[in-house]
Amino acid sequence: MSAPAEARPALFTPLTLRGVTLRNRIAVSPMCEYSSVDGFADDWHLVHLGSRAVGGAGLVITEAAAVTPEGRISPSDLGIWKDEHVAFLARCTAFIRAHGAAAGIQLAHAGRKASTARPWEGGQQVGAEAGGWTPVAPSAIPFRPEDVTPTALDRAGIRAVVEAFGAAARRSLAAGFDVIELHAAHGYLLHSFLSPLCNQRNDEYGGSFDNRIRLLLEVTAAVRAAWPEHLPLFVRVSATDWVEGGWDLPQSVELARRLGPLGVDLVDCSSGGTVPGAKIPAAPGYQVPFAEAIRRETGLPTGAVGLITEPTQADAIVAGGQADLVLLARELLRDPYWPLHAARALGTKGPWPAQYLRAAP
Repeated sequence: MSAPAEARPALFTPLTLRGVTLRNRIAVSPMCEYSSVDGFADDWHLVHLGSRAVGGAGLVITEAAAVTPEGRISPSDLGIWKDEHVAFLARCTAFIRAHGAAAGIQLAHAGRKASTARPWEGGQQVGAEAGGWTPVAPSAIPFRPEDVTPTALDRAGIRAVVEAFGAAARRSLAAGFDVIELHAAHGYLLHSFLSPLCNQRNDEYGGSFDNRIRLLLEVTAAVRAAWPEHLPLFVRVSATDWVEGGWDLPQSVELARRLGPLGVDLVDCSSGGTVPGAKIPAAPGYQVPFAEAIRRETGLPTGAVGLITEPTQADAIVAGGQADLVLLARELLRDPYWPLHAARALGTKGPWPAQYLRAAP
């Protein structure tokens, strides 16, 4: 018998957002697998995502799922731009939910960082001969000097992006997901509109703070309109670009204040990715202060991510009110059963599947 909720470590208390209750505060952060053909999930995704549900996470979020073909980071990225993508994703969500976790999907558009080789193949931008394409962006500024110059989106292109996110939300519902996260971080399209480092437009989508956040607010509204009221919506942000004159924490706080009334339930706080060469002081928990500040200043629930590896560290983040959810990435690649081991380390019972109970401590 598991310990009563009041006796459990904070990391293993439930979290309810709208009509979804997570069994604990551990989420699988979106991690690109670069293993899709034409955007389709396959057996790799079923095993990768499913094993983290079996391993005890409360929420399992897919890698970035592109809302358009040109919104992929690489030609091998997951997609949700057509109805045919739904069937196998539904197989994944059914397995995740059958093993006690909620199923989340991150909806994304890579913007000017699109059309690249897979990381283990060099990560450079690729041309049409390798399945690539010309990326799009708020302004015609490449991510790296050697990259192809992206096409600046016109108003029709922006409208198409908003509509693509809304359509992807409807497909996400058909596939059985419980949570949607919008990817507005790491220099991808939505974040690149936010940051003055790469958004140099002089229309209603550039210049002032209100103009630079306009696209994200429009996408959020379109997704919320397509997403049922009882299901939660997250937004991942890069809380700072780590570059003077770029996007920063005060702007992130104000953005969160605007997102809450649009129906956003949690802000997932990451950082960086807008420009190459930013000086990022990476250290254990280095992004947690962003989650703490946004939570404190806005009252919105937040998620903390980045170099969180130890059970006591993760538990302290939740217990101390710095964040409501802890998202793990590389640590869950190293150990899909980290939540089960963390529960033992913190002196509580983990959500062991019945099939593995004979090995439970």
